[in-house]
Amino acid sequence: MIYRIAEPADWLHARQSGYFASADLQAEGFIHLSELPQVLRTANKYYLGKTGLVLLEIDETRLDAAVIREDLTGSGIHFPHSYTPIPLNAIVGHFELTEDSGGGYSLPASLNT
Repeated sequence: MIYRIAEPADWLHARQSGYFASADLQAEGFIHLSELPQVLRTANKYYLGKTGLVLLEIDETRLDAAVIREDLTGSGIHFPHSYTPIPLNAIVGHFELTEDSGGGYSLPASLNT
């Protein structure tokens, strides 16, 4: 499984259109995704203070095109990227992502395994 932190408007549009596509697809040519151990780093770096976020759980085998894992920043960390919109049937779970009392994010309990 791979994951995407979604803004509420993008998640609503995906449910209406049948495909998830965020602004990064148009701006950068791909959708930023994360492996489960990368989710909190991404959430705490880019999404602090945002509300209504949804963590999408994506079954990579259901995608229309292969996911490419790349290190585009030279950090040594490879993140998955989708170069095409994500079909709704590939999104097998969605979870509310909220900040905890410490001012950061935690994974939904069902993903803490």
